[in-house]
Amino acid sequence: MTGSPVTRHAIFIVAILSPIPEHLDTVRAWCGDVAAVVRSVGKRSLAGQLSCVCGFGSAAWDRLFGAPRPAQLHPFSAIGTGDRLAVSTPGDILLHIRADEKDLCFELAAQLLKKLGDAVTVVDEVHGFRYFDQRAMIGFVDGTENPEGHEAFDYTVIGQEDAPFSGGSYVLVQKYLHDMKGWNALTVETQENIIGRHKQSNIELDADVKPSYSHSSLTTLTDEQGNEVKILRDNMPFGKPGMREFGTYFIGYARSPQPIEQMLENMFIGRPAGNYDRLLDFSRAVTGSLFFTPSVPLLETLADRTTASGST
Repeated sequence: MTGSPVTRHAIFIVAILSPIPEHLDTVRAWCGDVAAVVRSVGKRSLAGQLSCVCGFGSAAWDRLFGAPRPAQLHPFSAIGTGDRLAVSTPGDILLHIRADEKDLCFELAAQLLKKLGDAVTVVDEVHGFRYFDQRAMIGFVDGTENPEGHEAFDYTVIGQEDAPFSGGSYVLVQKYLHDMKGWNALTVETQENIIGRHKQSNIELDADVKPSYSHSSLTTLTDEQGNEVKILRDNMPFGKPGMREFGTYFIGYARSPQPIEQMLENMFIGRPAGNYDRLLDFSRAVTGSLFFTPSVPLLETLADRTTASGST
């Protein structure tokens, strides 16, 4: 995941587990099949860069696999109040499918869901696409500060701090809908102050003029030593112009959920409180869920896990 190039297409699927106990066996068996299905579909176009990340929510992990469990996996709690709210919505299984060809994404989604059958119910499905030079629907380049190479690995992949789950990541997803009429009514200068970057060049505003309420300011985190803490974003625009739906699907990977949740607190509550992200005056979060994404080897061994034994 961390070394993958930006693709032209993505499908994001969030599903909930069936309440029928027997269906849990279907999901566990499916874990052992995912990698093979991805390889089979991907062979149909080797240049298509097909990949798939699977994630499990906190309650789903307990039902499917029991102990041991990822140390920092927990249900996502809503952040904020009133109209400015990072909502928490149901999510047991996440599929993040990416490719340079839309048909590959579509075929893989269809095959994986076919194997799951009635064991899950899809509650959200978003088909994203790359928008010009990696810009979000609001016209600004997205993911500029993403870590790369070894740095991306260090920020996103669990290590020996939780050895049984090393190689995995935590991922938080949110679907945002934009008020494009209101956003486009703003001057470019006002938009740039809200984002914290120049719209055309993507250059960050100078520190002495960049507002503390800008999106860039509030999503920049530092640790106790003053070092910047990063996450890996793989956001995608989506929409239906005829339905006046224009959105961004936020997906953030990290080796701990804490940095992502802190960014959301800064955005929705403010840093300090009340100094919130003004982008939220034009963007509304309508979903929000946290998942643990196991490494491919761990995902395959989960096929043999039972909640009774708690081991592979």
